Amino acid sequence: MPAAAPRILKQLVRRYDPSVFELGRSSARIRLQGAGEDPSDVLLDGRTATLEASGRARPDAVLSADPDTWRQIAQDLRGGMLAYQSGRLRVRRDLHLGVGFLAATAGTGEGGLRLRHVGTTEGPLSVAEAGTGDPVLLMHGLGATKVSFLPTLAALAGGFHMIAVDLPGFGDSVKPLRAAYDPAYFARAMVALLDARKIERAHLIGNSMGGRVAIEVGLRYPERVGRIGLLAPSLAWLRDRPWAPVLRLVAPQLGLIQPAPRFVVERIVHRVVPGATEEWTAAGIDEFLRAYLTPRGRAAFYAAARSIYLEEPRGPRGLWTRLPELQPESLFVWGRQDPLVPIRFERHVREALPSAQQLELNCGHVPQLERPRQTHAALDRFFHGQPLTGRRPRAAAQRA
Repeated sequence: MPAAAPRILKQLVRRYDPSVFELGRSSARIRLQGAGEDPSDVLLDGRTATLEASGRARPDAVLSADPDTWRQIAQDLRGGMLAYQSGRLRVRRDLHLGVGFLAATAGTGEGGLRLRHVGTTEGPLSVAEAGTGDPVLLMHGLGATKVSFLPTLAALAGGFHMIAVDLPGFGDSVKPLRAAYDPAYFARAMVALLDARKIERAHLIGNSMGGRVAIEVGLRYPERVGRIGLLAPSLAWLRDRPWAPVLRLVAPQLGLIQPAPRFVVERIVHRVVPGATEEWTAAGIDEFLRAYLTPRGRAAFYAAARSIYLEEPRGPRGLWTRLPELQPESLFVWGRQDPLVPIRFERHVREALPSAQQLELNCGHVPQLERPRQTHAALDRFFHGQPLTGRRPRAAAQRA
């Protein structure tokens, strides 16, 4: 290690554990800023972490904090994730890489955060795991990644084995060009993941598109599912879809050559997650762009978005026709300010699935980031088989 590197960074890098973080590439460069006058770089090769002076090479991820925060991270084994969750440590460019480095230097042992790839019959899937106990599989929304569930992993890992996955086509998971990227395809991939991990039965949590995937797993493979927590789940549109005839003729593979400007992406993310912190919004933009700016990631995004828009609401294969057949117990969490899944869907779900529990929160489309305390408390009680409240969900949510 270079003599000029701050002692606290040397201490941090010495406890790097490659068994906690599967790099998934031949090498990576992480820049650590704020510990000293000049930044330092950590080079990872899948086995070792080497600290060197920062040069002109472009880093794959950038971690920034003030000296006191870096000192706490070096001295406290859980300091890195705590600092990140509190906003005192910022991670840019590649959140998977930055969080993986923090996990690998945390030294928390069994039950601590760990990131790895799991080989499945549908291809390798990237997961973040934490905790021990009954397994809970978490599925993100369109354009997001597993790291949108980091607060959920931290909140529920005390009682469950939490597994957040990058759905195929997103994050660091496989991105097949000709996959359908529809609920049936994603559901098969999730069961393939359970098979690969030798998990017979798991609770499910899904946000937005991930919620629709969780419903599909419950409909097709009810024997593999415990309970389902649905956070602003994407549901088939009940109103007219004027662009449907055109989209049916457009191949999503056109995304291979059609990037969007960053300012457009930023506007979309701010609209989808209006109540989240600026740190989470910025991280969400980085995570989205990391996949979207690759041809395969772009094609997967367009294919999944197209599938959401074109899904039939009624008929033999329609979601609303099939929804009453959902066997696992379910909890629906809605955001009153959600611009993508309007709160009026609550009434339609109550008519189709009267046994489901429902909870309204004063938030937008990503409850686990915008109202983490209420969301995670509700999920914890639900998965433990406890009622959310003795009163009507709407009244309880207004008090929250």
